[in-house]
Amino acid sequence: MGVFSRFTDIINSNINSLLDKAEDPAKMVRLIIQEMEDTLVEVRSSSAKTLADKKELSRQAQRFEKDAEQWQEKAELALSKGRDDLARAALLEKKKCTESAEALVDELSHVEEHIAKLQGEISQLQEKLADAKARQKAIIMREKTASSRLKVKKNIDSERVNDALSRFDSYERKIDDIEAQVEAYDMGSKSLADEIAELENDENIDDELAQLKAKMNKDKKSK
Repeated sequence: MGVFSRFTDIINSNINSLLDKAEDPAKMVRLIIQEMEDTLVEVRSSSAKTLADKKELSRQAQRFEKDAEQWQEKAELALSKGRDDLARAALLEKKKCTESAEALVDELSHVEEHIAKLQGEISQLQEKLADAKARQKAIIMREKTASSRLKVKKNIDSERVNDALSRFDSYERKIDDIEAQVEAYDMGSKSLADEIAELENDENIDDELAQLKAKMNKDKKSK
């Protein structure tokens, strides 16, 4: 037939096998759908032409059959008039018309078979096209998501990010050193509040010591 000669891989193969070979799956899907749509238009046009040819062949066959009937009538008329020569000639013409009609009928059977196959291939192509369109959006979304993830992975694993994290660690160590120096300065010095608190503690201890002495003296006198 030749109609699907440039498109057999899409009709007879799995679309995924084509996508696996594509560098850009989303672009490949769009191209496949466009090719399918173009081919469907081409096949429908071919189908319409074949149907028109079938009608023309059918009309020609009917004309030959009618001519054969007319030659039959002429042959009978010639015989009725005693003209065997004319009857013979009329029968020869009838034979030609009958053979032509039979040839056209035989050709029509081949055309009808061709049309049936063409319709089957059109249905098959329409199913493939519907499947491709249904999956196109999902495939494009998967491609975008995968590309975004790949970009993030590349950034996470890049030397720039690792270098930035190393600098963060270095900054934290420097801050730790500064804070340690501040604490070291505070260790050798006392604030006014600290000194007053120490005086209060000393007074409390002196009071407690005086009370203890008074108690012990009282105990001695009672003995």
